Amino acid sequence: SWRVDRYLRRLLELVRANNPNLKYNRQQFSMSELKGLIAEAGAQMEKTVEHLEEALARVRAGKANVKILDGIMVEYYGSLVPLTQVGTVTIPDAKSIVITPWEKGIIRDIERAIINSPLGITPENNGELIRLGIPPLTEDRRRELVKQVKADAETAKVSVRNARRDTNDAIKKSIKTDNTPEDVAKDAEAEVQKLHDRYIKKIDELFSAKEKEI
Repeated sequence: SWRVDRYLRRLLELVRANNPNLKYNRQQFSMSELKGLIAEAGAQMEKTVEHLEEALARVRAGKANVKILDGIMVEYYGSLVPLTQVGTVTIPDAKSIVITPWEKGIIRDIERAIINSPLGITPENNGELIRLGIPPLTEDRRRELVKQVKADAETAKVSVRNARRDTNDAIKKSIKTDNTPEDVAKDAEAEVQKLHDRYIKKIDELFSAKEKEI
């Protein structure tokens, strides 16, 4: 930004004699820079919420959900690949998940991957397909899951708050390093706060929905 500033100041010097009313609007340039910081903060917060959504989708809440299979890797011709890339996954009813291997020869590899995963469900292998019966949650297990989900939500909130803090620090620093007017900096901080509040609300909504599902 300092190169652009120097160029604009030089340009101003060259034309000032013919146009004494011309002024370099540093405030406008500063706000343009700050908008980039704000956009970056918004992108970080959005990624945090997306990560939380994925984490919550993998939490088994007593209903069949193919997302609980995310992260399970199957050995396939010497390589580890996602389970969903070696078979078709369907939900025939609210309490069952069925996995039909694209190649019958790997059905035992799929079964082994599920058993060794933290899923906690014993697969039923009939030689043609694998069925997962979703067991009902006990009251103790429900409390454990709610506690886990709440911790995930709190971690997401910390990430959003950190993005706000880092962005506000950069805005404050620009007052000294880039001569950003204080009123412009305050407006930028207000925009960051709006982003923060919006994503904190999203996190609360995601937690409430998952808690209700559990």
